[in-house]
Parts: sequence; structure tokens; C-alpha cells
Amino acid sequence: MSKQKPKYKRVLLKLSGEALAGEGGYGINVDVIKSIAEQIKEVMGIGVELGIVIGGGNIFRGVAAATKGMDRASSDYMGMLATVINSLALQDALEKEGVYCRVQSAIEMHELAEPYIRRRATRHLEKGRVVIFAAGTGNPFFTTDTAAALRAVEIGADVIIKATKVDGIYNKDPKKFNDAKMFKTLTYLDVLKKNIKIMDSTAITLCMDNNLPIIAFNLNKEGNIKRVVCGEKVGTMVTDSNGGDKE
Repeated sequence: MSKQKPKYKRVLLKLSGEALAGEGGYGINVDVIKSIAEQIKEVMGIGVELGIVIGGGNIFRGVAAATKGMDRASSDYMGMLATVINSLALQDALEKEGVYCRVQSAIEMHELAEPYIRRRATRHLEKGRVVIFAAGTGNPFFTTDTAAALRAVEIGADVIIKATKVDGIYNKDPKKFNDAKMFKTLTYLDVLKKNIKIMDSTAITLCMDNNLPIIAFNLNKEGNIKRVVCGEKVGTMVTDSNGGDKE
């Protein structure tokens, strides 16, 4: 049986912090993170170059804390540190699967991670190592969605794949409404005009300006990461071409 060929050679995977928590919604679920690591190993086996950005919402949400009176900059820095914890946890899980991995942090902490250096990150990817980009952009007032878009553009990724808990992007919450319809494709402008909360507007605009496609897919279906990078019709694709079709 011939090895499946990926459609996208260099990919940026965006994981939410909540994805690592499983059903608990808080902290890190060891079984869940092992399952994610196994899926990533499968993708690396077909020659994909993979960068990852993880959120920190399972540990600390900067925006939520700011709404309750905490200084926004301080709370965002705390959120960045939460992403470092998640990144180290995923690195450990990947290494247990035999996947070579590096964590690069936008906030320097030499004992834990490499500093983020674009050329070094690119070199790691070329050598077949997973690179996890921690601590967001290193600046407050920017989300990890924006960090994912920024890093994807910097490393020359072919696509951002955004892991979610549902099958794609819907016109309304499919967990609350049985008649929710899933979009197969959307344009960046569709997402911005309809205020669809798949990524924040800064991230969407950055992707639009650099013509970087986004695919939203269900992480909880085993093997979906591989299906997406191999070009199977999984999830919802956001590009600059005409979209808005529903299933």
C-alpha cells in the first residue's frame, strides 16, 4: 500500500487550551493529550512539516480576567504563561510517541524553551521536527488565534488548520440548535461580516491579507488531522474565493 501524500506540505495546527482538557474543561487530560500526540505522529509519518500554536484557556483566560477588573496587560501575560504549560505538556506527549519536537517561546525562558527565532523554527521544520510556538505573540492584547496566523505567515505555512469540537463552521451553534447548517466554504469577508467566532478579526484579516486558507475541523474524530492535510473534504474551508455553501 502506497504512502498517502499530503496536499499541504507545511501546516500550522491551532489547538485551543480547552482541547487538552477533554470533557473536564479545566487542566490537562493525559488521555486526550496522548490521543492528540498519536494523531500528530500519524501526520508526521507522511512527511508533513507541522507547527502548532496552543491556547491557554484550560488554565487561564486573560480576556475573562480583564472583564472582572484585572489589568488587561497583566492578565494577558498570565494567559501567555498558561500556553507555555500546555506546550510543554504536548511536547512531553509527542516525545513519548517518538516524535522530535521543539518548543519556541515568544517570551524568553531559556530553561524551558528556545526563544522564538523564525529561521531556527523553519530549520526545525525542514528537519522533520514539530515546532510548538508558545506564549502567543509575546504581546498583550493579541490572542493565540492572531499568534497562529502570524506564525503561519512567518514560516510560510500552506494552511492553518483550526481544531474545534464540532465538524466545522455553522450558521448557529449545532449543540444548541438541531437545524444548524454547516458551511463547506466561506470567504474571509463572510466570516468578518457575519461576525463568525472561528478566529478573531485580527487573525482573519492577517490570513486574508496573505491569502492563507483556514480549515476548521473536528479534533475529536480520530484521524481527522491526517484527513485534512491530505485534502479530504473535512470541515469548513475559509479562503478568498466565493463560499457560503451549506451542506
